Amino acid sequence: MNMAVTQGLDLMPPPFSAGLGAWSQTTGRPGTPTYDTAAFAAFVPSDPDFDGCLEVQKISATTRLRWMVELPVTPGCYLRVRARVKGMAGVLPDVAVGAWVGNQAAAELTALPNSGPATSLTSYGEIVEISAIIGTGARAGVDLVWSTDARRAHFGLDLTGPTGGVIRIDDIIIEDVTNAYASDLLGVVDVVDYGAKGDGTTDDHAAFLAAISAAGARRLLIPEGVFRITSDLTIPGPVTFRGTLDMPDSALLILHNDFTLPAYESALGNDEAGFRKGLQALFHTNQHIAFDLKGGRVNLTAPIDLRALVGFDNANVHLVLENGQLRAADIGDWDTVSLTRTATYTPANPYLLSGVSNVAGVPVGARVSGVGVGREVYVRARNTAAGTLTLSQPLHGGAGTQNFTFERYQYLLDCSGFSKLSNFECRHIEFLCRGRASAVMLSEGGSIARFTDCDFDRPKDRGITSIGRGCQGLTVDRCQFASSQMTLRAQDRTVIAFNTNNNDAKIRNNRAVLWAHFGVMGGTGHIITGNHFFAGDDEAQGVRQAGIVLTDVNLKTTITGNYIDNCYIEMSNEYAPEPNFSGGFSFGGLTVTGNIFIASGVPPWFNWIVLRPFGSGQFVQGLHVSGNVFRTVGNRIDRVDAVDTTFGALDYARFRNVIFDNNAYNGVDYPTESPCVVLHDQNTDATTWVVDTGDKLPFGGWARTVSSVVMEGAAQDASNATRYEMPFVEITQGPNNDRVNLRWPAATRGRAVVTVRVDRPL
Repeated sequence: MNMAVTQGLDLMPPPFSAGLGAWSQTTGRPGTPTYDTAAFAAFVPSDPDFDGCLEVQKISATTRLRWMVELPVTPGCYLRVRARVKGMAGVLPDVAVGAWVGNQAAAELTALPNSGPATSLTSYGEIVEISAIIGTGARAGVDLVWSTDARRAHFGLDLTGPTGGVIRIDDIIIEDVTNAYASDLLGVVDVVDYGAKGDGTTDDHAAFLAAISAAGARRLLIPEGVFRITSDLTIPGPVTFRGTLDMPDSALLILHNDFTLPAYESALGNDEAGFRKGLQALFHTNQHIAFDLKGGRVNLTAPIDLRALVGFDNANVHLVLENGQLRAADIGDWDTVSLTRTATYTPANPYLLSGVSNVAGVPVGARVSGVGVGREVYVRARNTAAGTLTLSQPLHGGAGTQNFTFERYQYLLDCSGFSKLSNFECRHIEFLCRGRASAVMLSEGGSIARFTDCDFDRPKDRGITSIGRGCQGLTVDRCQFASSQMTLRAQDRTVIAFNTNNNDAKIRNNRAVLWAHFGVMGGTGHIITGNHFFAGDDEAQGVRQAGIVLTDVNLKTTITGNYIDNCYIEMSNEYAPEPNFSGGFSFGGLTVTGNIFIASGVPPWFNWIVLRPFGSGQFVQGLHVSGNVFRTVGNRIDRVDAVDTTFGALDYARFRNVIFDNNAYNGVDYPTESPCVVLHDQNTDATTWVVDTGDKLPFGGWARTVSSVVMEGAAQDASNATRYEMPFVEITQGPNNDRVNLRWPAATRGRAVVTVRVDRPL
């Protein structure tokens, strides 16, 4: 069987009986002397062992015999040259297959071997077969291994050793023996045939390029061995890895035909190295937008620093990592880096810590804590020369110099090195953190990071962390968040599923189990819909934490159709560098509609909607809570809404556009309403009817507007005469300003339906 490259090519030299003019005394090149004029050689037509043969006397140090016909040398093709010889007289020589080898330009390649193994003739009349296999791959049994520079050759025999002896040579045979090496690999191009060594040391890059060029649509074979590749390599067609590649971190490997984890795992020899190379390639290839793990598991022994892996810091193209699991391995350093530094903060420069001691040791992405620091404030950037740190959010207090604590969590996928990363998506990825690592840290800048149908399983500290503005347009869809602190009491949990610092997050149809907070959300314009997040425990009268924390005041946010279970919604201004209200917007721009709120085993003072103002003068403007179901299981609670006055209080005189209506309350003693409809029965004659709203106004607010007074039945005086006058209204009455007075011109009794609002139109 011949390979395709030799099919149709006549490899067989003519018999000596056809004439000795086809045989050169030297190299076989045109113009060299032939054997038909050689005085030391003659054709023997009759020999008892050979049917015609060449008789040669060795008269020089090396007597050469070369066929004058030039044969092509092709990578992947192996030729065998053989002949039978016997000694006739004199001191017998050594015999070997010999060749002249040249390059494409017909220049002799003197550095390549030109003679095969020599055989010594030891007795007269004994027939000995001389043989050698020639090719460009260092395979078992190949005697003359040539580089891929070899392109042409003349074959024959060399007589070496003692001079004067006479031997006879039977007709020389040249045959294609490629099938001995590749009969099971038809249609495959082996890199070894193009000079690859696979010894783990030699740079095989050039050999790979030659094999890839020759392969075309055929499959490339990387056989057993370790192939050192020191620079970028793209394999466009199908490839089979039986050996592995050894590549530096900076070198790209792009497998266009099989852009999946199994292919890269085969290429690099293990799942982690293969994942790193494949993910790196995703950012450099223009032929693929998704790296498919094919359901595979990657055991990570260290965080993936995506910026360092990719090699540039700005990416804005839709790229997808999909269908597999990233697992924090048992080995590797996943420990949180924790340190304390002295620094100075001034509200006039709200995002900066200055005069930071040993600033070089503070890692970007570290979470900051200290006096006046809100939740989920991170180091966004570091300027070592200036001794400053840029923060993700301002502080609400702590002006001056103090000690700050910095905690740098370790993430399976860390994108913090990017100045901008946009349109990166994880789809059907399980982040198996195992309580050892956090899951994903977003880039410092960028937009439209997406997580779809992902599982965040037991992150040690955080699920998705934003350290800057890279969360713009963050989308988290149909994901599962399982806490690593499920066995702790609710108030003892510290893990957080996600946070944002920028606008327009879409948090939809997720399930979050037993976190400290489901989300701590800076920015505005968020859509939070269809989620189930729960955070209870088995403790009687158990304390609960916020499920969603909203940290901007004018939110432009909707919370719709969620199942909010044993946690609450908190509105805070903890990122305000000047938290005292001095103008502009205050709390509002929030719609809470169609949600299910449930709590079990909670104390009476538990609430589902909590305002937590920092500073003075804040108020509510534009809050609509409608169509929700509030229900307790077991214990009853006082009310659904409250103000946490630990750091500040509200200005109730400035409430505007605050609506609580059409909600269902179960197990709640004081259902919140505004407009609040009060049915007031005045059974004694009086000129002043005191109408009590019964602690129903939102957030303990004031009765600031009476939008209607309707008499149900006749108003009557002491003589039972019907009174047709209407009363006037006095608002903000009583010790808590939550009552209104109806003032009549004369003592009157009857029933009035009074609609009272906690706000007042301007």
